[in-house]
Amino acid sequence: MVPSPRPEKGSVVGADDLMKLFNDAQQNMLYLSKQRVTAMENLDKVEREKTLLLARVAQLEAENEASSAGCEVLQKKLKSIEDELQMQVQGGDWAVGDKVSKKKMDPASLWSELNLTIDSLVLKGKIDVGQATLLRGLVLNRDARAAEVFSTLRSIGDNELIGGLLALLDPNRRHSLHIVHICTEMAPLTELGTLGNFVTCLSRALRRKGNLVEVILPKYASMDLSCVCNPIQLEANFRSYFDGTWHNNKIWTGILYGVAITLIDPSHSKKFFSRQHVYDYEDDFERFTYFSRAALDYIIKAAKRPDILHIHNWQTAAVAPLFWDNFASQGLGQTRILFTCHDLSSQYLHEPHKLALCGLNPGQLHRIDRLQDNSEPRLVNLVKGGIVYSNKVTTVSPTYAHDLLTKELGQGLESTFQIHKNKFVGILNGLDESKWDPQKDRYLPCTYGIEDFSGKRKCKEELLKRLGFSSLNLSIPLVGCIAADLSDSELNILEDILNLKSSQQAQFVFAGGSKNPRIQTLLETIEPSQKDMKSQLVTNYDEALIHLVVAASDILICLTFSEPTYQTPLIAMKYGTIPVARSVYGLSGCVIDAEDQSSRMSERTGYTFVSQKVLDVTAALSRALDKMEKDPVGWKYLIANGMRTNFSWDTGCVESYLEAYRSIQAL
Repeated sequence: MVPSPRPEKGSVVGADDLMKLFNDAQQNMLYLSKQRVTAMENLDKVEREKTLLLARVAQLEAENEASSAGCEVLQKKLKSIEDELQMQVQGGDWAVGDKVSKKKMDPASLWSELNLTIDSLVLKGKIDVGQATLLRGLVLNRDARAAEVFSTLRSIGDNELIGGLLALLDPNRRHSLHIVHICTEMAPLTELGTLGNFVTCLSRALRRKGNLVEVILPKYASMDLSCVCNPIQLEANFRSYFDGTWHNNKIWTGILYGVAITLIDPSHSKKFFSRQHVYDYEDDFERFTYFSRAALDYIIKAAKRPDILHIHNWQTAAVAPLFWDNFASQGLGQTRILFTCHDLSSQYLHEPHKLALCGLNPGQLHRIDRLQDNSEPRLVNLVKGGIVYSNKVTTVSPTYAHDLLTKELGQGLESTFQIHKNKFVGILNGLDESKWDPQKDRYLPCTYGIEDFSGKRKCKEELLKRLGFSSLNLSIPLVGCIAADLSDSELNILEDILNLKSSQQAQFVFAGGSKNPRIQTLLETIEPSQKDMKSQLVTNYDEALIHLVVAASDILICLTFSEPTYQTPLIAMKYGTIPVARSVYGLSGCVIDAEDQSSRMSERTGYTFVSQKVLDVTAALSRALDKMEKDPVGWKYLIANGMRTNFSWDTGCVESYLEAYRSIQAL
């Protein structure tokens, strides 16, 4: 590298000289960058690949802890897993999504790309020299957290990536948590509702933040373990208590999306989980209280000391009273319980004496301030027990949390939530961008994004043709509505919208159905008026069509009264579709009304209504149609605001859960 000649003292530097100096400086920086890349590649020849396997290592450490307590068989298994892991790394195996790809990948490429990205951020003036030096230190040390952040955030944007990387340099950064989910679903192993996707997405987001996350599940006969990396049946069984005796359980372990999973397979005569279906058996109370007890017995046997036990719905709500009555004194005095109510439309009431099966005391718990049901006092309610005995209770959106405090929507537990409202919070679920992203959506005839919106028009044209609309005029507004499980009130609103006599020209499409046979039958008999709004109804829930309706629509009516997670408005905004959605007075929601004068223009993303009355819904729809017709520039601004908003799990959602976890650690 030849240094550039400097001008003599006192000489006048011309524009050409300055340009030459600038070009020389750039060439020197590029040369240094190439030298660094070469050095990094040489180092990578002797280093093992660590990227994206942090959770695997953490699982091995947890098992090793159990081994030190006397489980020699587990220690042998640990060694075999470590040996296999080393062989996989040396052989070029790489965890991709939910499977292990045998494609050879150069581990140096990620670190080299991160190093060059740091150079780019310095040149752009987005980070200073000191920050760049510290970040390169993470690269040299092959910091797995830095690799995780870079892999996750580099495609989102510079600002998000910088925020994630600089957070790793914070000297006051809080210590990581050990979180164990005890639950009955995890996608894609078992996914019958929103629970499975929730557990997977939150676990992955928590792991990306540097936390140790484990998931304990029943091993259902219907499970397909092909998506699990390195599924192993441990040679060591463990025993758990149920119905007056101790029962053997087989244990399976593996890694799913980098998260350590444990599957409990009971050797019980009733074959609790060796059945065709997951739910809806007469002995579900026995099945899931057995599992709840077995999960806690396993944690004690494996000498785990988690910071948080995160339990879900009625199926694992019994963990909370079991923990405090039977397990907290067995070395788990620092562990705390967080209970998430995903959907209270499903509760399970039973005779109190059944509590004794898993070791609980019916006499102590069948009380109004504990598990006694508010509406059926002769029965116990496991969900109520989860609320009473957990340190923190969450639900899947602030709107649903508000609803559960009301008599109309509290599902009979509103008084219990009111008593415990100081520990009750609603956290909006993140959007699963692996499933909902218009730039990658496999169901769309043409993908698109905020930079190139032309694909949305092609989606609209395809939908109009497919459903046989009489007019293929793309300038006519298309109003969509989707629902996986339509309720009575939503059915009434839908029917009124279909028969709406409006001076505003529009086309309407509904796609979805209802799990209630009565509502589904009524839905199929609706005959919409064709006078004012050309309409099409598809009364079966077709995944591909749902994606196309969202992408093709200009406006999406979000009938979220029976959707606790409030995901439909998020999906609409992600796809450049303006949501018409319910808001709760005094509660900040994800949809900010276009006419909300208290908000900034850049925050406004759609139109809102407060009540379930059809007049309120249609008034909000009318305002949206009016805006689209009379203010096309403002309409495009709303679309851009929504598409730029980041609703991923890695932002507000995971931070809110970490805040909830840490708020109960000191209790």
